[in-house]
Amino acid sequence: MSRINAIDPATNSPAKAFFEGVQKKLGVVPNLFRVLGNAPAALDAYLGFGAALSGGVLGAKQREQIALAVAEVNQCGYCLSAHTFVGSKLGLSEQDILAARRAQAADPRTNAILELARNIVVQRGEIGAGGLERARAAGLTDADIIETIANVALNIFSNYVNHIAGTDVDFPEVKPGREQAASCHCD
Repeated sequence: MSRINAIDPATNSPAKAFFEGVQKKLGVVPNLFRVLGNAPAALDAYLGFGAALSGGVLGAKQREQIALAVAEVNQCGYCLSAHTFVGSKLGLSEQDILAARRAQAADPRTNAILELARNIVVQRGEIGAGGLERARAAGLTDADIIETIANVALNIFSNYVNHIAGTDVDFPEVKPGREQAASCHCD
């Protein structure tokens, strides 16, 4: 059970307009958004940051793969469940999803992005010159690197909200952990 109240989208709350936008876009208001609705400014910031990144150089599948890698490192079951569901709807295969959870991808550029994302989380942003050189040697541009950092930050935010709130999972549940990643049924 959630430790922070999940706002009912039907109530006349200060977040109602945001909930209506999410409902229109997704057809549902997931519990993460309902929890964020306690602080409409935070919900607005989260939605705005995600919308801005959707117009960047990283594609939707890559952003979902980053979300999966970050959620796995941070052991966020809510985000693993949500991004497994969304990623599969975007065309990521079960193999793609499992690989992303391990910060791997068949495509070399995406693999480099996921490796960078994982290293940013594990090393708390302190990847040093060597990490940056590896990313560039793998073909990542400065834009790729900055957007990867931005996507990591956005996903850390949602991971931490879910950890603290104990957000109820409202997607088919996926549990964090390597053994679960090896046997996940992601469809």
